[in-house]
Amino acid sequence: MTTIPHEAAPAELVRAAAGGDARAWDELVRRYTGLLWSICRDHRLTSADAADVVQLTWLRLLERLESIHDPARVGGWLATTCRHECLAVIRRARRTSPSSETVELRIGPAGPADADVLRSDRDAAVWEAFTRLGERCRNVLAVLVAQAEDGPPSYALAAERLQMPVGSLGPTRARCLAQLRELLLASGIYGYGSDS
Repeated sequence: MTTIPHEAAPAELVRAAAGGDARAWDELVRRYTGLLWSICRDHRLTSADAADVVQLTWLRLLERLESIHDPARVGGWLATTCRHECLAVIRRARRTSPSSETVELRIGPAGPADADVLRSDRDAAVWEAFTRLGERCRNVLAVLVAQAEDGPPSYALAAERLQMPVGSLGPTRARCLAQLRELLLASGIYGYGSDS
């Protein structure tokens, strides 16, 4: 068994868990169980029903671990599966409940409980694509994009730090962003979660 780093990408964890690595499975459970419980709370399930749904969602993943279509988006897969299981519980309750009004109150609006996980999955995919860029592009984007979050980048300071002419920074940055975009498009990630 290999050591699973705490910051391992979701796809790595899924592949390792599919290969029988219990630590990878434990990390998936640690990382996503809170999301599943919050989805159950959004659907206003009882504690017992929520516990069943969380357990069943993990069982569904375990059954499909080796064939999951996009391991990098396992958080979204879990969230969708959990929602389906919540709705199944609510439908069963409706059949046995004396009043559909009670069920309507339990359903409630579905909140953005999985938004953070989906955003995290997207960010992990972007970071993975970023690491596949050449060293020069990684450096340019790190200085002109990542380190410029507090305001517009200083091209003079960036040119000095990167040892490049000021006039070539803009075109180089554009080419590097285009390469990153191509890597994301090739992996089916670009535009995923773009509303955040």
